[in-house]
Amino acid sequence: MTIQPLALQTNEEILRLLSLQMASYRVEAELIGFEDIPPLKDGIDSIRKAGETFYGYFVQEENETRLAGAISFSSEGSVITICRMMVHPNYFRRGIARSLLQHILKLQEEEGAVLFVVSTGTANLPAVQLYQSFGFEMKRVFTVAPGVCLTTFERPASDS
Repeated sequence: MTIQPLALQTNEEILRLLSLQMASYRVEAELIGFEDIPPLKDGIDSIRKAGETFYGYFVQEENETRLAGAISFSSEGSVITICRMMVHPNYFRRGIARSLLQHILKLQEEEGAVLFVVSTGTANLPAVQLYQSFGFEMKRVFTVAPGVCLTTFERPASDS
């Protein structure tokens, strides 16, 4: 297992990420009962223009390195927004999302981050529980479509 930055310079690298993203976010769409979530609409161009920093979680299986999970974030000053968190369904419940989040929190705190922000589907209980286990607190809930809500969480840096 390794966590490393994703360069996303070639179409092949982006397609590898998109394949993971589609598999992961289809599960979230089912969990929240809403198929129209933005990550399911992404393509090569939108990933290139996203303005996010991506890290991947790689596993070695059957003499092949596979991208099992990824996280992305953007920064505005000392505020870090977790934009995407994805784990391929074949790798659920192995601590990959936890490892990715822990990695980014530590890395960005060392870079001077003072606040972390993340939003997820309110009905996505695994994600909600993950963020709460890291000390994220609910700040607001908003409706994005009839019967579909998103929750925004915030967490100060550990040494803030």
